[in-house]
Amino acid sequence: MLSTGLPQGAVPKLERPGPLRERVYEALLELITTRALQPGQHLVESELAGHLGVSRQPVREALQRLNTEGWVDLRPAQGAFVHEPTEEEADQLLTVRTLLEAEAARLAALHTGKEGVDALYDIVEQGRLAVAADDVTRAVALNAAFHAKVMELAGNAVLAELAAQVDRRVRWYYTPVARLRGGTAWTEHADLVQAISDHDEQLASRLMREHTEHTRHSYHHRKAS
Repeated sequence: MLSTGLPQGAVPKLERPGPLRERVYEALLELITTRALQPGQHLVESELAGHLGVSRQPVREALQRLNTEGWVDLRPAQGAFVHEPTEEEADQLLTVRTLLEAEAARLAALHTGKEGVDALYDIVEQGRLAVAADDVTRAVALNAAFHAKVMELAGNAVLAELAAQVDRRVRWYYTPVARLRGGTAWTEHADLVQAISDHDEQLASRLMREHTEHTRHSYHHRKAS
């Protein structure tokens, strides 16, 4: 096992179109946000390059960019490490997420028709199946898809752009609590979809706020579980 410790099948295949440094950056960011590369893990350029089938230069460039964006810490004389988020960092990010998504839910309740509601219910059903199968990776992806769909249905481009900026970090924080939240999260999702279907703006906003707050609290209490 290499010191980077990547799970079997975790490394994404790099598609050929596009600048190599961009593709390496996206591959490493995906490995970090899905926690295939764990917070605090040492990132060795040569080993990552071997996993991805590239030279060390694009890996070095990607790590420098990830450092600038706060995903990786570059330590003098030690190398690169996946950033370990503090409780304060998580709290600030998830608080902002609550504000954005509560408004998105309100707008979705105002604008969404049957087609949008059906799409949300379909994601909820898939999410419940993923939880039943204990497929955490799929549950996390479906959770992200559900919230992205609500944001899309809100119909506010500026709100969607702001939400997109925090989406990957939300996935990063949600992954370690996905199993803890389990089916409860999807019951909350279903209740939210009903409020959206009923065009109850205030209820939809309140339910989304409560839902995202539950996730925030779960993250902070995960170590005691």
